[in-house]
Amino acid sequence: MDERASIVTDNALTYGDALPEGGALLGLDLGTKTIGVATCDAGWRFATAGKTLSRSKFTKDCNVLRSLVQERSIRGVVIGLPRNMDGTEGPRAQASRAYAKNLAKALELPVLLWDERWSTSSAEAAMIGQDMSRVKRAGKIDSHAAAVILQGAIDALAGGGL
Repeated sequence: MDERASIVTDNALTYGDALPEGGALLGLDLGTKTIGVATCDAGWRFATAGKTLSRSKFTKDCNVLRSLVQERSIRGVVIGLPRNMDGTEGPRAQASRAYAKNLAKALELPVLLWDERWSTSSAEAAMIGQDMSRVKRAGKIDSHAAAVILQGAIDALAGGGL
């Protein structure tokens, strides 16, 4: 196995180096009850909201994500890192880091941890702008937040990192 295949980093440049040929990416917004999923094209231009998965045991979640990886020819994963507003990391960030490490190893794919502050509020504002009802927003907010996270990461990657 290539050592780049299972790196976990919060540095876009390091992550980009692990993906020398680019490729489609999977974005995840990890919640305690759900996982919001988004994907982007191989050219890193557009992130698109996908499914919202009910969270289960890691092995079951991983099997669902592995199917998505194979189906979409995913080359890497971007996971939202829930930092506090002052930039510090608490228990949720530690849990996301642990999940990322386990997922990178299980899928043999590089993982980028991306600051997710404001992702949910940005996603909600966009859905309100589309005149989406509160009920529809509730069912789609996590996947839209995953798309916001992924779009921020691919914008940085396409621009040469941060």
